[in-house]
Amino acid sequence: MRRAVFPGSFDPITLGHCDIIMRGLTLFDEIILAIGINAEKKYMFTLEERMGFIEEAFKDEPKIKVMSYTGLTVDFCKKIDAQFILRGLRNPADFEFEKAIAHTNRKLAEIETVFLLTSSGKSYISSSIVRDVIRNGGDYTILVPDTVRMK
Repeated sequence: MRRAVFPGSFDPITLGHCDIIMRGLTLFDEIILAIGINAEKKYMFTLEERMGFIEEAFKDEPKIKVMSYTGLTVDFCKKIDAQFILRGLRNPADFEFEKAIAHTNRKLAEIETVFLLTSSGKSYISSSIVRDVIRNGGDYTILVPDTVRMK
């Protein structure tokens, strides 16, 4: 079984994430949407809310599972027997940042990273932009799946 981990904070999940996930389904037998927990980070949405947004968005897709983890992504991959890490790239800056992480992950655990370019119509969307729109009272619903709703 080709199992991939798509790690992130998903605070919140965006249409850009969904684009990568849906296209990744053609490559992998199973994708684990792995919500990383970082005690140093302040999130807009709770872990339970983020998991709920994702689970509801993909409730009809049996090849997608949602889990949370702490620590190194490669250690989580080994624990659940995932051979790949799936990552989306929006721009050249993403590539440079993700390339260094991918090389490190391969060195640490021989886990391959598969990069997919975000579709051009969604490449401008990021969770931080969505959070800014929310904080400033804008219409964030055009940037996220229907399952993402404010508290």
